[in-house]
Amino acid sequence: MGVQQYVRSLWKTPKASLPPRYRRERMVGWRREPVFQRIERPTRIDAARRVGYKAKQGVVVVRTRVRRGGLRKGKIHMKRKPSKSGIKKITMAKSIQRMAEERVNRRYPNLEVLNSYWVGEDGKNKFYEVILLDPAHPAIKSDKQLGWVSSGNSHRGRAFRGKTSAGKRGRGLYNKGKGAEKLRPSLKANKNRGK
Repeated sequence: MGVQQYVRSLWKTPKASLPPRYRRERMVGWRREPVFQRIERPTRIDAARRVGYKAKQGVVVVRTRVRRGGLRKGKIHMKRKPSKSGIKKITMAKSIQRMAEERVNRRYPNLEVLNSYWVGEDGKNKFYEVILLDPAHPAIKSDKQLGWVSSGNSHRGRAFRGKTSAGKRGRGLYNKGKGAEKLRPSLKANKNRGK
């Protein structure tokens, strides 16, 4: 078994593989960091390599945290029946991973989101690592696998348009056949009847 396979097998069951004390200390440390923490190398090298990471100039990894659970909505102070206020039990149609990608992209507007992956969660937050590319960097422009991100404006704002893996999953594009008739060409083209 190679190193990548071994690391991947550990991350399949992180609670069983990593000691509870180590995981607790890691979560405490991550909670104290800023929301967007640029890191030198990925925590999960297997997941990072799987979604396109390369250890080279122009590739940036940022760890971020997003709240867990449903939408946090402020209390409405206008008159209405309490049951109709629409504050509790609201589930967003967008995954928490997509929110993480979009927030990181807003924080680094000159970079483009390649992909992201889960690295941990505690009672309040989920932690993701987002891989970003610099489209203007010569090392990225000349790369055979990553150079497409520099070709024109068609790849600008990938995270906001659902072009990442998490975005495609949220748009239902990993489904095909029966039940997926109203997902293509897009949800909007089918008046959002696909979700």
